[in-house]
Amino acid sequence: MPVRIEVGPRDLESGTAMLARRIPGGKEPVSLDALVAQLPAILEEDQALLLRQSRERRESRTSGVSTIEQAVEAATAGGWARIPWATLGEEGEARLAEHAVTVRCLVAADGSVPDADDAPGNVAVVARAY
Repeated sequence: MPVRIEVGPRDLESGTAMLARRIPGGKEPVSLDALVAQLPAILEEDQALLLRQSRERRESRTSGVSTIEQAVEAATAGGWARIPWATLGEEGEARLAEHAVTVRCLVAADGSVPDADDAPGNVAVVARAY
């Protein structure tokens, strides 16, 4: 639950509620009238924060590499690696598999879904298989 709204008899009498937020933590009293207007913005703010944190975490654990050996090293160290598909190919996939590393996804150079597996500029994202 990203937010919890606590309303008791005294809160109703005073026209307030307690708003408990999971993301930044803490509780604060909010008027019932303001709650309806504030809630969408609060949820959007928390979602934006979670998205930013997850992207930062992903990027901090992902290395751009140019060789299969570097990809294995990055993946077996607990991270992810981006390697050009032209460098990896099916032979490289077999070499990765010897180290329990697999291709998790294939993306176009701009990060979109590629038109074809062998399209120029495709990048394989690899990680350790568990």
